[in-house]
Amino acid sequence: MIKMKKTQKITRVKLQVEKINDFILFGLVSSEPDYKLSLALNKKLTISLRNSSPVIINGEKEKELLFSRFSDSRESPDKTFNLISNRSGKYFLIKKLRNIDYIFHIHDTENKNIVSEITSSLREIDTITAVFNIDIDSIKDKNLNLVIQ
Repeated sequence: MIKMKKTQKITRVKLQVEKINDFILFGLVSSEPDYKLSLALNKKLTISLRNSSPVIINGEKEKELLFSRFSDSRESPDKTFNLISNRSGKYFLIKKLRNIDYIFHIHDTENKNIVSEITSSLREIDTITAVFNIDIDSIKDKNLNLVIQ
């Protein structure tokens, strides 16, 4: 006679985790190269964006795609600025945002009420054609994590 083991009942617990978005994403449309746009942002927003390590993803046929990144975190670790290119040749970092050339990421844990102030400042820059406030919850793209980290 074969004895069967009693199977233990598995209890699943779902945790409710509240997402805290302490950052702002702007989509910028500009025909300027990344270094010229970073200089214009530095001047207008009195920040210091500098060329830093690019965002790297694997494209078709395991081809590495590089998306330029300019960063500034001089003020404090609680406040950082990143300008990331959304284009690498004919490829896009975030495919749903094909009409956007650059993503401007501001991580600011202190002041979350600066969206309208920064939007108006960005629109005053001559080389920027359009500014969009990007809703993170509406975008489902695996590369979004590379932008917001």
